[in-house]
Amino acid sequence: MSFHEVRFPTDLSIGSGGGPERRTEIVTLSNGFEERNSPWAHSRRRYDAGLGVRSLDDLSDVIEFFEARHGQLFGFRWKDWSDFKSCKPSKTPTAFDQAIGVGDGTKKTFQISKTYAHGPTKYVRPISKPVNGTVIVAVGSQLLSEFQDYSIDYSSGTITFDAAPAEGAAVTCGFEFDVPVRFDTERISTSLTSFAAGEIPNIPVIEVRV
Repeated sequence: MSFHEVRFPTDLSIGSGGGPERRTEIVTLSNGFEERNSPWAHSRRRYDAGLGVRSLDDLSDVIEFFEARHGQLFGFRWKDWSDFKSCKPSKTPTAFDQAIGVGDGTKKTFQISKTYAHGPTKYVRPISKPVNGTVIVAVGSQLLSEFQDYSIDYSSGTITFDAAPAEGAAVTCGFEFDVPVRFDTERISTSLTSFAAGEIPNIPVIEVRV
């Protein structure tokens, strides 16, 4: 797909609203019970970039960004301020935050992921847009170094080791990450009169698969 490896201005996204959504198909049976099924393996996130616009200069920045992406044509990076680390937002990532695989002595490439667990169930979310310079990796209890021990594809979220991790060795990492998104509107509609009156433009943004 068409994607630009640029991030939406973070000073505008910090005031935005949004979060994950899931699609569930629900069928109510004749006896009142329900059958529920989800056709989506992964959740999808939606945001409203307009909520972060506080001035005409902010609006100008959004319009410039929108035009540079050719509207909905090109995707881009988005910082979700409520969920952008391998750990809690108030914590600092460590190399042991997320388990992303187990070595078998042969496999060299691993996908960065984040696990959401509560009670007996969990959801493993692939992370395709880690932030450059924030990824920390360990194999077993040993911290490794980027460029010396492994390389990272920051456009896909994969880690490739120079030497395959030993069989049974836990591969873990910590990181910050962005969400791949696109604009979910063909136009940005506003006016100076409405903006002066405090009317915030609606600028929907939606996560894309990459």
